[in-house]
Amino acid sequence: MRQIPFRTLIACFYLLVHSFARSLFGQSLEASMVKQGLVDVQQADPSILVNLKYTTTDNFVHKDVYGDLTKAYLQPMAALKLAAASRYLQAKHPDLRLLVYDAARPRTAQVKLWNALPDMPERQRRQYVADPREGSIHSYGCAVDLTVAAKDGTPLDMGTPFDYFGELAYPSREAKLLQTGKLTQTQLTNRQILRTAMLRAGFTRIEYEWWHFNALSRSRAKATYRIVE
Repeated sequence: MRQIPFRTLIACFYLLVHSFARSLFGQSLEASMVKQGLVDVQQADPSILVNLKYTTTDNFVHKDVYGDLTKAYLQPMAALKLAAASRYLQAKHPDLRLLVYDAARPRTAQVKLWNALPDMPERQRRQYVADPREGSIHSYGCAVDLTVAAKDGTPLDMGTPFDYFGELAYPSREAKLLQTGKLTQTQLTNRQILRTAMLRAGFTRIEYEWWHFNALSRSRAKATYRIVE
């Protein structure tokens, strides 16, 4: 019988340990959210699509931050608002769906995102990543990052990818960006489709990210809910 090289055995061992740790982290994170009363958004509306970007490397840190977590969780109130936005979207655009990129985010993950921008001044960093010492609205289960997609999950063209840091992602600058040709009318129309559905359902937008919406203000979220660790 051919013997397996020792180095190969060690490599396999580390792969198994890494896989187990990822699985355990994902399960414990999901269990923690459920224990705190958060709900899976697809239970509120199964037609909502989910692709958690922080469970992939397709994000600004280019790392898997969430492990094996694949479901998007929100506070029940926020999940109901999201379901209302989904119904409105499909009533107006039957072939479109909401596609969630991020929802409830544990503070441990928020720390990783904050620390991923060490060269950016804190004042500027707060435009894109909430200071974990203050608490992100995501970490209270009251914020969602999302886009609009076709039924097959193909996202509409919004002018920038998710997690884009810069003026092109600013809702507050869209008129100027259209005028200067940096964004197209189609891209702005797609953003408005998303924004209209979310605002009608009771969410609010922020200045720097077209994809981010809050179900509550930070102060109300902190006063109402316990942070997800």
